[in-house]
Amino acid sequence: MNRVTVATAIAILFHLIGLVGILCYDASLFARMTPWNICLMFVLMLYTHQSFNRSFWFFLVIGCMAGIIIEIIGTQTGLLFGAYQYGSILGPALVKVPLIIGINWVIVVYCCGSTIQWLLHKSFSASETAQPKSILQTLSIIVDGALLAVLFDWIIEPVAIRLGFWSWAGDGSVPLYNYVCWWVVSMCFLYFFNRYNMGNRNKFAVHLWGIQAMFFLLLRTFL
Repeated sequence: MNRVTVATAIAILFHLIGLVGILCYDASLFARMTPWNICLMFVLMLYTHQSFNRSFWFFLVIGCMAGIIIEIIGTQTGLLFGAYQYGSILGPALVKVPLIIGINWVIVVYCCGSTIQWLLHKSFSASETAQPKSILQTLSIIVDGALLAVLFDWIIEPVAIRLGFWSWAGDGSVPLYNYVCWWVVSMCFLYFFNRYNMGNRNKFAVHLWGIQAMFFLLLRTFL
């Protein structure tokens, strides 16, 4: 089996275990395993990535740092996303923002960008050119990729709130402003994703987006 197949099988297995554990056993216990699951998915993403150059590591490091900084601004000021705060369930935090959130931002952007590339029928072979073939493709990766990220956030919000990942002020409902900020911030991330052609050889990222979306959709329905 190739790396994509192995990684996809592992991702399905661990998400299935988490789904059964949350729905049928101890939701709090399995929810606390989320940071470990995110780290595993990040490792699988690296395992299936094919082009480890300076730009790639720059994207990962700056993406993680930017993700944490953005969330600190959001939680401390409310200027981004709205009035919300994280719970303690996601592990060690910096200024009340779980450090794992930085890695999660990178995963979401990487998967959304790769998925749009796949939908545009771009090749995942080593012969692919370094940049998108047209301005329309570039715009689609950035704009549509950000919309895909917003969709993902919309799917996970009710689940995350119920499991104690984070909470919203007021009546606890998710403000529309949150999704607007998600779209704008995701476009900024995806600009650099596209600029450095990060995920176009990693089809596992496409599979991972679908696996995680289905995981949270099932939890959203049955939790």
